[in-house]
Amino acid sequence: MRFTRHDPYTPREWQPHEKPMLLGSPSTPYHTTPKRIAYGIVGLLVCLTGALGNAMVSANLQNLQGTFAAWTTEIAWLPAVYVMTNVSINLLLVKFRQQYGLRAFTEGFLVLYVLVTFFHLFVNDLSSALMVRAAHGMVAAALSSLGIYYQIQAWPAKHRLKALTIGITGSSLAIPIARLFSTELLQIDEWRGLYLFELGLALVSLACVIALKLPPGDRKKVFEKKDFLTFILLAPGMALLCAVLSLGRIEWWFETPWLGWALAGAVVLIVSAVVFEHNRSNPLLNTRWLSSGSILRLGLIMLLIRIVLAEQNTGVIGWLQYVGLQNEQMTHLAWAIFAGIVCGIVASCLTIKPQQLAWPIMASLALMIVASLMDSHSTSLTRPDQLIISQFLLGFASAFFLAPAMLAGIGGVIAEPRNLVSFSVLFGMSQNIGGLLGSAILGTFQTWREKYHSSLLADQLTTISPWVSERIQAYTQLYQDQIGDPALRSVQAITQLQNVSALEANILAYNDTYLLTASIAAATLLWISWRLLRLRITAHLALRRATGTK
Repeated sequence: MRFTRHDPYTPREWQPHEKPMLLGSPSTPYHTTPKRIAYGIVGLLVCLTGALGNAMVSANLQNLQGTFAAWTTEIAWLPAVYVMTNVSINLLLVKFRQQYGLRAFTEGFLVLYVLVTFFHLFVNDLSSALMVRAAHGMVAAALSSLGIYYQIQAWPAKHRLKALTIGITGSSLAIPIARLFSTELLQIDEWRGLYLFELGLALVSLACVIALKLPPGDRKKVFEKKDFLTFILLAPGMALLCAVLSLGRIEWWFETPWLGWALAGAVVLIVSAVVFEHNRSNPLLNTRWLSSGSILRLGLIMLLIRIVLAEQNTGVIGWLQYVGLQNEQMTHLAWAIFAGIVCGIVASCLTIKPQQLAWPIMASLALMIVASLMDSHSTSLTRPDQLIISQFLLGFASAFFLAPAMLAGIGGVIAEPRNLVSFSVLFGMSQNIGGLLGSAILGTFQTWREKYHSSLLADQLTTISPWVSERIQAYTQLYQDQIGDPALRSVQAITQLQNVSALEANILAYNDTYLLTASIAAATLLWISWRLLRLRITAHLALRRATGTK
């Protein structure tokens, strides 16, 4: 008897309710309620696995710096490498899923991630830590899509938008969760505690993904040799850009030659890839669609919002770390951010409508403006308890805008499925590159304003001023019981006054940064409002012309 091998690329016959929405996505058969619940739990677990490892590293960079005996410029490569691989792999992930299936990619890289993390436990070396972060970046790109697909299986068809919302926003819970318990993990076995948890989470996710498989979908041979040439050009270009944005404000932009060379190389590689794709008959990236007005506006809006949201880590958390607070002293603040994100997800699930995707984005921008203005009244005595409300609002806004922003571009993908790669790259870049760009802009602005305020305060620190003399005398008396030499007491008092001056200059600079984020959010909100008003007026005039009314 002769057996014929089944062709995996043969189109299947689907029931109307089972047909996959896009090539490479799973089918949607009916499931029992217990199985739907299991899909939902695994979806959340997968989302958190993709984001939590990098979140724990970002939340504990100072501790890891001491562990690896690394300079600030060296330890900053850990989150940078994660973004490099995460952005780059999105170029191939969509087509890989369409040709080989998402499970093959995800399970393969989850196994790689497990192995690299396991062997890193035996090597106390920054290079191996970078390898783990690189592997994690690739896995996270696959797990973000996988989490969305699992959520789609968990909800019936009429609630499909709720599934998309949870799948898209679920990973944003990772940052506050990492700040809640990562300190306890460090106490277990220093940095190995973090990696043991990360290894365990990856193993549990791998087991769940294997045990609860996604339904099959259609597959098709979609890869072309020219796709890999685009990847060879664009991936190192994006990696160089990520390096510049991550290290620029640490090495300082105009004082480190390699930053200039890296930026020049990034521009050459990215432009070469875009030009090459623009002239292809079947491009990996649809440059004509990406350069259309609606998609450019959507990408710019998501980028601006991500810059504003960088205030949370670069601004508020940066200030609290500057005054010496650790994660365990910011627990209440982390809970507030976590609660804000959960409330944002729930509100988005209950209110999202395909016909009204602009107003959640506008509402989120309004909340960001309020939160930034609240933070801009901070003083040198401001601590986490005074920032709970503003950070709750930022957490809510960060989750509330995300799903509508992504769904705003899905229409072009459904109408032309080949735009799926382009949209995945656009969305990933706006979130990852936007986060790095936001940290770079806000961090640089804060440093510049700190120098400005320091110079103003230094001009006022003269012994001619009775206020300065009185403060020096107060500090001198403070050290009277500790330092016997009057000259040393005077030096210590002046040093203390300079430290207080630096503290005040920094908080003034952070307040200026909050005002900057409020201004960016306000400008974005006004721009969107003007666009909507213009479209409404244009539609009204067109209707009047069509009906012949005056």
